[in-house]
Amino acid sequence: VAIKRDLVDFLDGVRVRILPGLADRPLSVIRVHRGQAPFMQKNVPKYTPEWVKTVPIWAEASKREVHYALCDDRRTLLWLANQRAVEYHPTLGLADDIYRPTHMVLDLDPPADGDFAAVVAVAHLVRQALADCGLAGAVKTSGAKGIHVFVPIDDSAPVDDVAAATRALAARAEALDPGVATTAFIVEDRGGKVFVDSTRAGGATVAAAYSPRLRPGTPVSFPLEWSDLDRVHPADFTVHN
Repeated sequence: VAIKRDLVDFLDGVRVRILPGLADRPLSVIRVHRGQAPFMQKNVPKYTPEWVKTVPIWAEASKREVHYALCDDRRTLLWLANQRAVEYHPTLGLADDIYRPTHMVLDLDPPADGDFAAVVAVAHLVRQALADCGLAGAVKTSGAKGIHVFVPIDDSAPVDDVAAATRALAARAEALDPGVATTAFIVEDRGGKVFVDSTRAGGATVAAAYSPRLRPGTPVSFPLEWSDLDRVHPADFTVHN
């Protein structure tokens, strides 16, 4: 069981790694209060210290301005950790335009049985699909049961083009081996295959590299070399080790 001290010590220990992925990106966090269900926090609380940088963004769904934290430094990170913020979900775009993603992201989700070997096989299909287009991606465990592939892109493409390219890459990966990979959005249509989720585009968030996850053992979303994928499991990387 992770206690708050473990969380604070872990985040302080990885701060030089996690902060570059959080800096200047509006941040949503999942917090845990004793005796309450975990909750996603986007709007910073009223008692937030004035030195915590924030950015106002209009939320069309709720028709109001949401003030997101920007976690650019150690002080802010440790303040969030002391608020029992366990998970860190930055936007794919920077604060000046969250709808201008800096990466394409393919999120690979295992079938119901949680077969990680199958997810790894599909990650290699994604890598092949990228290579076929002259692209390369970085890979990390999601910290849950899946894998995230991040493909850095420049700032010239409109967000709709980025979203379309992400969907096209998912379709190419599926076509390489439709026996193990699927782009079917509805769970019942996936037939026990690994879901290649291409919906993380403009305005979306994704769990940061080195973010703890609210799962048994408190695993961490951990970046890997492609060559390591075949010999690891998401549960190998936790706040304790």
